This record gives sequence, C-alpha cells and structure tokens, in this order.
Amino acid sequence: MRSKQRLTEDIRRDRRAALVVNTRSRRGRQLYENARRRLLRAGFELLGTYAMERSGDLEPLLADALGKGPDLLIAGGGDGTISTAGRMLAHRDVALGLLPLGTTNNFARTVRIEPDLDTAITTLVGGKVIDVDLGLAGDLPFTNHVGIGLSAAVMISAPPGLKRLVGRLAYPITALGLLTRHRPLRATIRAEGRDLRFHTHQVYVANGGFHAGRPITADAHADDRLLVAYPVGGPARRDLLRETARNAATGHRRTLHERPFLAVRELWLETDRPAPVEVDGEPRGTTPMRIAVDPNALRIMAPADSPDH
Repeated sequence: MRSKQRLTEDIRRDRRAALVVNTRSRRGRQLYENARRRLLRAGFELLGTYAMERSGDLEPLLADALGKGPDLLIAGGGDGTISTAGRMLAHRDVALGLLPLGTTNNFARTVRIEPDLDTAITTLVGGKVIDVDLGLAGDLPFTNHVGIGLSAAVMISAPPGLKRLVGRLAYPITALGLLTRHRPLRATIRAEGRDLRFHTHQVYVANGGFHAGRPITADAHADDRLLVAYPVGGPARRDLLRETARNAATGHRRTLHERPFLAVRELWLETDRPAPVEVDGEPRGTTPMRIAVDPNALRIMAPADSPDH
C-alpha cells in the first residue's frame, strides 16, 4: 500500500481515474455527461466510464472499473451507491472519489463534500487522500448507518419516482404512511459489559456524522473509531415524530455524551422479534446482528484542508 501522501501525489500527477455513475440516483442521469466532460477538461485520464442503467449492475461495473487499475475510482450517486463503492474499495490501494448525486448524500456531507458538482470536482482535482472508518454490519462493510425497525420498512417501500421528485422528503412521506400500522420493538443493545433496553419504533447505529441529510451530533464523524447507537422516541407514534423532528433541528448542537446516544466500538443488537435491517438504505436481513467499527478501512479523496486522524 502506498502512503496517503504518495497516493495523493500520484493522483494529482497522473490523473488515472475511472468513473461509475448510478443514473438511477436522483441526479445521476441529469449530470453524468456533464461530470464526464468536466473531469476530462480537468485533465483526468478516464480509463473507463460507466453509466449504470439497471438495478443489480452496480457491483459488476465497479469491479470492471477497478480492473482498469485506476488510482482514483469516482463513484456518482446516492448513499447506497457510495456505500457499495466503499465496501468494494475497503483496504485497497485505490482512493474513492465522490460525486454526491443522491437524495441525502450523508457520507459526502460527513467528509465535508457538499452535494454540489462544482465542489465535488474541485475536491477531485485539488484534494488529498485521507482514510476513514467503515462500519461492519455482521461482515458487511458500510459507510453511514444501520437502521432497525421503521426505517428499513421505509427504504423497502419508498418509491424511486417520489425520491427523484421531492428528494429527501420522500422518506418522511413514506414513513407517515407506514407508521399507522408499524408495531414498536423491544430492542436490547449489549456493549462494553452493559445491556441497554429500548421500547421504540426505530434504532440507528451510525458510523458517519449525518443522517437524513442532517447532523447526528456536533462531534460525530467517520474517523473517530466509534459507532453511535440511539433509539428515536419511545413506543408511542407521536414520540417517534417528535424525536425525529428534534434530531433534525438540534443535531448540530448535541454531543455524543448526551442521552440517548451510546458511542462504542462494537455492539450486539437484538429485538423481541426478527426486525428488518437496512444498511445504508438497502435491505440487509433481520436482527439479531453484531455491528462494529473497521478503523481507517477506506481511502477517499477529501478537501485539502480535511482533518485526518
């Protein structure tokens, strides 16, 4: 493995990259050609360019792009696309470049790349390679979060057309429709010799610093060797709605030391009945599940002034 500094230098000098864009993401089809032209004008040698048209094609396209031998693999799409690319690049001597073209773009926000094509291209041209943590849901790497309960049902049910039309508002709209018939869970988190029990409709375990496009806390990020576990509200449906609104409005002012957050390196999560699990917006089985941190597992191209721990 090259050092991060050496990989940064190689990317800036040789500009050897591959581009994979999920055109099914919110802005992927609209911006694919524009992004490709701008990367070429910026001096990148694009060893391969791929526009994903069909569900299920992403991993084969990413594998083909990696086979071209790039120093930088640029992935365009939403959090699911970025998470898949991050999983495939884990512990590789290749940096991940981000084109945040999705609905919430949580991972891009966590690493200080706003969902703006100009900002993203500027970072790819003049940024630096840093390494960040990944989470592990069982043995599956993830960039952002694991959701247990209502969010998994929402991710399964949210219509793609609605996401393209109204963006991240598609998720609360879908959630409101599902909430009337969703039963709360009794969840237990076992970590560091403690058992924490919750009666709730929703539990999250986050690796990054954003969820639903909003900060989780002021001090959560993807390079701190910690997961952040927290329920959202209690068993009453109004509690879920109130806590969801509170988290969105006050996340930037809260810290990991406040209730109900639990910041740990590893945990075991179980529920009173098998509950659906979503990992970065994709359905991934049911509880129980071990969730852990994989420290500094992924190299990414980040803004030049980014901290790197």
